[in-house]
Amino acid sequence: MYKGFYHLTRNPFEITPDPSFLFATKKHNEALASLYYGVRRRKGFVVLTGEVGTGKTLLVRCLLALLNQARVSYAYVFNPRLSPKEFLEYIAGDFGLPATGKTKGELLLSLGTYLIGRHQKNLTTVLVVDEAHYLSTELLEEIRLLTNLETPQAKLLQILLVGQPELDEKLDSTDLRQLKQRIALRSHLHPLTLDETAGYIYRRLQIAGHPTPAELLPMETIVEVHQQSRGYPRLINTLCENALICGYASRSQTITPEMIAEIAADFRLNVVRPSRAAQAGSEAHAAEVERAARTLLELYASLRKAQELEPDLRMTVAAGARKHEPFI
Repeated sequence: MYKGFYHLTRNPFEITPDPSFLFATKKHNEALASLYYGVRRRKGFVVLTGEVGTGKTLLVRCLLALLNQARVSYAYVFNPRLSPKEFLEYIAGDFGLPATGKTKGELLLSLGTYLIGRHQKNLTTVLVVDEAHYLSTELLEEIRLLTNLETPQAKLLQILLVGQPELDEKLDSTDLRQLKQRIALRSHLHPLTLDETAGYIYRRLQIAGHPTPAELLPMETIVEVHQQSRGYPRLINTLCENALICGYASRSQTITPEMIAEIAADFRLNVVRPSRAAQAGSEAHAAEVERAARTLLELYASLRKAQELEPDLRMTVAAGARKHEPFI
């Protein structure tokens, strides 16, 4: 719709993770190199974490493109809400192995035979699990057991777990300490800085064919985009995509900070409600505080009452003492 108006050959801010649009910051380069090294050197377990919208899936897509060129076979699980048997059926099917109607033992035997065959040809095999923070403890333990498929020299199956920071919390649990000890490499993606945000936006506009990106989105607009998006690439894309639509509608050749602020307000980017669990925890904490306060008030009232009675009590005790004094 706006491509002709802004002299673009393609949409620069699509939400879908397109590897051709990768803007490789230093941290992204380090993470990609770490993932590729871990797979190619057959290190076993590799973990990538990052907040929502930091570009994890895009980085994984870039890795898979590299692996395709290196004749690496992979199974890619993007929905890990499966039972252990369903999980094995899925990865067996993704590797092109027959999985329907097989028992768990048969699936493991078939998978082991496949991995040994590829290893004998000096070929690498990878299991990539996206959204891995949704994996149950039971399924994470099943995945750990898959790394027992090994030779004295190398792991037969390389495993890459990709997820939000909640994945780190799960891996830190006592129940998964055996899995945690097997992790060879870990990387974490952070939001973009202001300079990285500018580079990210201008790079995308250049790839899409715009001749002068800094005129379309001047630096003061970039500052507003960074502030509203907090450096998360997915939100940057959302803001800039809608800003181009808004600019086209108003026939403006420049996107202003005011446009970005208005779009951010429309998308309620500054509205963050606590989750039900957090809200329930907050309510429970408030109730506990209220009970503690009530107990303190009751204790305070009891002490005050005791202090008020103390003079009468002393007089009564003194009178009783005089009554029983011996006569001299």
